[in-house]
Amino acid sequence: MSRLAIPATIEASPTLSQPLLEGAKRQLGVIPNLFRLLGTSPAALDGYLALGGALAKGSLDARTRERLAIVIAEQNGCGYCLAAHTYLGKNAAKLDDAELEAARDARSSDPKVAAALRFAKAVVRERGHVPASALAEVQDAGWSDAQIVEIVMHVALNVLTNYVNSVAETEVDFPHLAPRAA
Repeated sequence: MSRLAIPATIEASPTLSQPLLEGAKRQLGVIPNLFRLLGTSPAALDGYLALGGALAKGSLDARTRERLAIVIAEQNGCGYCLAAHTYLGKNAAKLDDAELEAARDARSSDPKVAAALRFAKAVVRERGHVPASALAEVQDAGWSDAQIVEIVMHVALNVLTNYVNSVAETEVDFPHLAPRAA
């Protein structure tokens, strides 16, 4: 059970959050516990959806975004986000089990993606203070400066949800998957 109250329905959520939750439900088909938790603060939900929506229009494809979310969740020991993004990685981004498992360790069969995952892992571990060698590695793999900024923004977005879920101990409403870092 979550340590913070999560409205059971859209109707039980604050009035300003209800249209945002309805929109998410149309897009996803369901309202994950995280969304209803964020919806307790209309500003938090709006901010999360706005940043996520903006980044979805960026240059990183859904398969890369899901792998980034997985390695970040693994690094932060967030079981909720690890479960959610593994599910989304498999069912929405169509990643195979080997790639999903590899992402947990910042690996991929695609060397360019692997470099992005290692960089994201370094950003999390070093709290942004990555060594020049980490930046050079991701650049040498073919990621542009603009894409590197997007990778860092995906780290920030995922750290945000990792922390909210960790504080709340949000009940996992996806197939469970325990982080190794926990």
